[in-house]
Amino acid sequence: MILTVTRACDLRCAYCPTAKDGWPSLTPADARRAVSLFADQYGGGDLKLFGGEPLLVPEVVRAAMEAARSRPEIRRVYLSTNGLGLTPDWIAYLRGYRKGILTISMDGSPEDHRRMRRAQPGVADAYDHLMALRPQLRTLTRLVITQTIPPTTAGRAADNLRHLLSLGFFRFNLLPGYYIPWKAHQLTALAASFDAIQDLITARWRSGRHFYLRNLFTRAPTPFFNTGFVVDADRTIHPSNIGLSGTLDHLRSQTAIGTLDAPPSPAALADKAATVNGLLEANLSEKVWQSTLAVDAELTRLCRSLYPALRAYRRRRGAA
Repeated sequence: MILTVTRACDLRCAYCPTAKDGWPSLTPADARRAVSLFADQYGGGDLKLFGGEPLLVPEVVRAAMEAARSRPEIRRVYLSTNGLGLTPDWIAYLRGYRKGILTISMDGSPEDHRRMRRAQPGVADAYDHLMALRPQLRTLTRLVITQTIPPTTAGRAADNLRHLLSLGFFRFNLLPGYYIPWKAHQLTALAASFDAIQDLITARWRSGRHFYLRNLFTRAPTPFFNTGFVVDADRTIHPSNIGLSGTLDHLRSQTAIGTLDAPPSPAALADKAATVNGLLEANLSEKVWQSTLAVDAELTRLCRSLYPALRAYRRRRGAA
């Protein structure tokens, strides 16, 4: 289940297409209702808490996590955040939450992070905030850093990963910019950076150092967006969260298939999911769609190039 608890966000990242303004947020009761539906009607699985910025409505996040805690049908709970809402109390809570996986979005070096992540007036510096919490964050055993890679920093992606590694993080998810146009030289730079990242990761594994890359263990029918039981911030239900994008917001009327009060059957949800890729191709500009496919192909190429090294690393660890 993908639970978009709010569309509100305290950053205006240069590459983020999410429509943010003028939306309601879910209530704690909505969150509990969605978790119950997911477990009872759809069989459960993983729960992903998204925004906007989820921690702008901490009571909704906490309600969803507590509802999921006691349901054996829900295996893992992912909380994706820009980190500004994290506090020592939140980190302590997550440390004791056995199903939880915290995912923090970062861009790399402080210069690139600040350049890309434009704060709303009165909002703290996101990089400085995370660095202040770094000692506590490193105590979390299930923390993943999502390294975002927009076109303008594609050539520095390997250096930005090295910087994040130098901070003591070693669990990552790579997220190049989807559903935005890329120029040819930017795609070339991304390919070169992914080659350098492949060398970096392989070298770490050969030397016995740990490195986890979530991309190696995920596969989705739609680039970037999530498919499943999707509850948007207005309580509508969809088979995909493609409507998060402001440029695709008009497709929500075609993907909507119920509400928390009138949910669809699992079969109806699956049938609607089969229409999503066709909607994307028909409604995106040729440049954006081809850029998205090209970026996704480069990320797929990186993953495929790493599988032999991952198998060798696991064999060495097993032998040891």
